Amino acid sequence: MKVTIIGGGGRVGSCAAFALQCAGLVAELQILDANKDLAEGEALDLLHGSALAGDQRVYAGDYARAADSDLFLITAGLRRKPDESRLDLINRNVALFLQILESLKSAGVKKEAHAFVVSNPVDILTQLAVQRLGLPWNQVYGLGTMLDTSRFSSFVAEVLKLAPTQVKALILGEHGDSMIPVWSSATVNGLPLAGLAECTPGFQNTVFERTKGSGAEVIKKKGGAGWAVGIAIRDVIHSVLLNKKALLPVSSLVQGAYGIHNICLSVPSIVGRKGVEKHVEIKLWPKEAMGLQQSAKALSDTLAKVKV
Repeated sequence: MKVTIIGGGGRVGSCAAFALQCAGLVAELQILDANKDLAEGEALDLLHGSALAGDQRVYAGDYARAADSDLFLITAGLRRKPDESRLDLINRNVALFLQILESLKSAGVKKEAHAFVVSNPVDILTQLAVQRLGLPWNQVYGLGTMLDTSRFSSFVAEVLKLAPTQVKALILGEHGDSMIPVWSSATVNGLPLAGLAECTPGFQNTVFERTKGSGAEVIKKKGGAGWAVGIAIRDVIHSVLLNKKALLPVSSLVQGAYGIHNICLSVPSIVGRKGVEKHVEIKLWPKEAMGLQQSAKALSDTLAKVKV
């Protein structure tokens, strides 16, 4: 698989490239950035470690050279300010994102290619990519609540002193203010978390609020997320590359699941070689299902205000 990282000179793009290189499964990595020197520097730095990390081809390139890519990972964008909602980024990021989409279309994207959106606000930008790129909807998806889900599970494990890899707890909906914690299906090694005495309503609220605010916390303390988001990106790409059929909370065009239509947000999705192969409508608690629908409405209302 050839992956082109658009915005690969930035923090998120470079962390994703490193995570993919260390895993050693992607055959070819192209780093593309508006700052050509930065892209060349990142590619060179990765190349220096290729003898130890893997046999991928790693190089800086341009849109013409990217045309034959199997997957376009779009991480370019302006950073969120500490007190700024992800949705407040829309008017600052949409113009840049549309330029990227036009550049991809001009270069020519093969019909089998996938577009994987990480730039924020990810749900809105994924929707625009579905509308503008001309690819099948299932081949266009966003990181969605993958990072939120990882943060959520990690915080649960930290507080309850459990092995993080054994905690499975989903965040669904918008990657932003209206995200939904799914306690109804949260487990530790297959057993329901709700069955633990420590998993009180107060505990649930505290962990979720920390999860929801953790993006701003990372921005305040170190300038922005990097390593965890790189790992989340790697997991999605590997699910595609290896045809894993993994159930992941990626953002894609929902067309009926949970009564939601024609909006991109995160619902349980089977991800494999064809991209988002189907949405899985697992049973939710009534308040979770209602929250998911409210999240979809919030995104629809915002999308209606976007200037394109």
